[in-house]
Formats: sequence, structure tokens, C-alpha cells
Amino acid sequence: MIYIGVTGWGDHDDLYPPDVRSNEKLSLYASHFPIVEVDSSFYAVQPTRNFQKWADETPEGFRFVVKAYQGMTGHQRGDVPFDTREEMFQAFINSLAPIQKAGKLSMVLFQFPPWFDVNKENVDILRDCKQRMGDIPCAVEFRHQSWYHEAFRDKTLHFLEEQGYIHTICDEPQAGEGSVPLVLETIHSNQVLVRLHGRNVNGWTNPGNRHNWREVRYLYDYNEEELMEWKERIHQLANECEHVFILFNNNSGGHASGNAKKMIQMLDIEYTNLNPKQLDFFEE
Repeated sequence: MIYIGVTGWGDHDDLYPPDVRSNEKLSLYASHFPIVEVDSSFYAVQPTRNFQKWADETPEGFRFVVKAYQGMTGHQRGDVPFDTREEMFQAFINSLAPIQKAGKLSMVLFQFPPWFDVNKENVDILRDCKQRMGDIPCAVEFRHQSWYHEAFRDKTLHFLEEQGYIHTICDEPQAGEGSVPLVLETIHSNQVLVRLHGRNVNGWTNPGNRHNWREVRYLYDYNEEELMEWKERIHQLANECEHVFILFNNNSGGHASGNAKKMIQMLDIEYTNLNPKQLDFFEE
């Protein structure tokens, strides 16, 4: 099955009526798309009650991709609010219990920082993360190009396959070591993740100050030709893999949801497991 959605559910104004409350958005989001990426879990390990609420608000068959907490991926600067690495991982795993029980957890996404390059220490970190996560499906997204340099590309993919990781295919600007190339490899026949970040090269290399860098980096609107290219790629992935998860992350200009809907239309997909849409009695 092909699942198409976006990252987060809070920023997509075109999906919601103007007076919607923030705690109502996920239920409405789930009337448009069958999958979403949870980003709040990156900034803090979420209370179990949050995941229980999200499980209750979404229909049967809905899926979550949950970003790993930043302390687990090495993004965290300063003190991590856990005494040990074991405690941190266990708290994160425990938080996922409601969506696991509901059968709605597709995977946990380990997105490593741009300075996480290919070396023995970081390979050992990847082994450690997967071991600590146990049977929970985990995807890896690199942000340093060295993992896909000619000398390491095949070894990287083989290692991910050997460890049981899901490969994350990225569409992003090609802007040196801090970006990765498009590597259209599934490595497993069960699941593959695709994240489309846009192709804003200037925004990627000059993302502004620390307060608005997301607004600059992910400002991009995929055009018809680019989406058509991805239509063919998605067909290819679907022939190789049972479940293909597509997430648009070009959120800052409000383009992600429109691009995702256009892709659903291009692929002639009709999802039947969504929440009912709100009726608009004034719509023609």
C-alpha cells in the first residue's frame, strides 16, 4: 500500500476551518491523509496520554511515523533530562505503547544530524540504537553525504539491511556534505520511507538565524514535472516494497499538503479508511 501524508499536523492551514482549535486538528487531518509524522517527539519524550489521545482521534488503519527524541540521535546540546541512555530509550519506548497497541505505529525515524558522518563510532551508535529499540521498526535518515560516497554507499545500505533498519529515501537540495543524494533503494520488501524536503538550495545552505531557519530551509513548492518524476519513482518502489510511506516536509510556505494531495490524485489513490470530512453546506 502507498501511504501519503505530511510532517506534523499543526501547520497546514488549508486543511482546517479558520476557527479550529489546535487540539482538534489531528482528527480533521485524518480526514485528508492516512499517515502523519510526529515531530513533537523529537523535542521531548511525549507523555503516554498524548499518544493515547492521538490513537483515539484517528481511524483504524491510520499510521504514525514517530521521530526519535533528539537525545537519542545526538542533536541535544547541553543536559539531557535522563540519568542514563538506557532510561532515555526506555522512556521513549514506553511513550509509544498506545499507538503500538492500536496497530498504528509504522516506524520510529532516527534522523541523525549533519555532523553525523560515516566512521566506526557512529556505526556503533547505529547498532546500539537498533538494539535498544528491540522489535520496533526503525528508519534511518542521514544528513551527511559521506554515508553515500562511492566508497561507502553499498556498505551503508548493506549495514542498514543487516541491522534491520528501514531505509529513508530523501528528496532534498544537493548542497554539499550537509545533504544526501537521492538513493532509490528499498533494501527490504516490507517498508520504505520517502521524505520530500523540497529543493530550495539557497535556503538549505543559508537557513537564516536559529529562530526562523525552518521557514527558510523548507520553503518550496514542487511543480508538476517534479511530482510526475516522483509518481514514476513511487510506482517503482511499490513494485519492490509492500508498504511505501511518502511524507512531504516542505511545510514552511504551506505547500506540503497541496503537493501531497496532488500526488494522491496523480497516483489515482482513493483512501477508504479516513475520518469523515466535515460537511460544508455552502459548497457547490
